[in-house]
Amino acid sequence: MVKNSRSRAAAEAAFLRTQTQSLSRNRVVSETESINDARDANTARLKALRLQKEAAERAAAESTSPMIKRNRIV
Repeated sequence: MVKNSRSRAAAEAAFLRTQTQSLSRNRVVSETESINDARDANTARLKALRLQKEAAERAAAESTSPMIKRNRIV
């Protein structure tokens, strides 16, 4: 009876160690995914702002008078 009790306790301890490692790994993966999602969202926001700015600059350059364009050094 004592032998079964010891082996059971050892098995439960091993299971708890494995379970703890698994939970820790899952927590780290979850945190990493949330950080990556936040970074991707920020990158997309900045890209949209950059594209909007470039479009505005192109529109402003196209609306300048031909006189200014003629004097521009190419």
